[in-house]
Amino acid sequence: MQRPSLPRRSRGRLTLLATAGVAVAMLATSVAPASAGKASSSSGRKPTVVLVHGAFADSSSWSGVVKQLKREGYPVVAAANPLRGLGSDAAYLKEVLADIDGPVVLAGHSYGGSVISDAAQGAKNVKALVYVAAFLPEKGESAVELSGKFPGSTLGEALRPVPVTLPDGTQGTDLYIEQAKFHHQFAADVPESTTDVMAVTQRPVTSAALEEGASEPAWKTIPSWVLVATEDLNIPAKVQVFMAERAHAHITEVRASHAVSVSQPHDVARIIEEAARTVR
Repeated sequence: MQRPSLPRRSRGRLTLLATAGVAVAMLATSVAPASAGKASSSSGRKPTVVLVHGAFADSSSWSGVVKQLKREGYPVVAAANPLRGLGSDAAYLKEVLADIDGPVVLAGHSYGGSVISDAAQGAKNVKALVYVAAFLPEKGESAVELSGKFPGSTLGEALRPVPVTLPDGTQGTDLYIEQAKFHHQFAADVPESTTDVMAVTQRPVTSAALEEGASEPAWKTIPSWVLVATEDLNIPAKVQVFMAERAHAHITEVRASHAVSVSQPHDVARIIEEAARTVR
């Protein structure tokens, strides 16, 4: 016995309903895993690493470090340090930190160490500090004072002062490293083809910034890691070790010049990742 055939319009309607049902089922199975994946990603998010360069450099000095951290899945911000004054530079960095959602590992190179010590004070999202051939000043101490605490710095002999008018109309002095002395003084373990460019593009720091006393340092309350560059001619290794031990920091020594973030980016990134793994 033959089954009665449906009218053509009914057959079309059933086809549409069946197709829609399949589509809804497919949508449901595709949306559920995506939502679960998003929740998992959010809960396992790594801290943001904020990198702060020092004097006579710019954010590009972190390029090799940034590449490695990004490969490991870390969000990274390389902040532009104004290099105009310790208090004002730290205030600027505080605003950068306030705009970041979630925990932060804050790393500073050279004078940038003084800046992160000040800026992290009261910044609740900063969970770890990393000092890379950097200053860890006590309250009232300046970069100039600390660099001369033990013998070994030849930076003063390599500097070229340039008179400038500051934004408030007062007279100040910008300090550069003489280009002919830049390779030996700042980055002796970096190829000269690279340091020739670094010397030309260096950012000056005001003498006032290096002479300004620090405020209450964040390293007293935030866990700290220190990379000591043993061949540093700007901040002698003995000074770096003294500051690190005083701060009860985790210390790693690396055979490198002051420009260790350029010459040994993997070592720098490794220490930053070590600090980041302690952040929950």
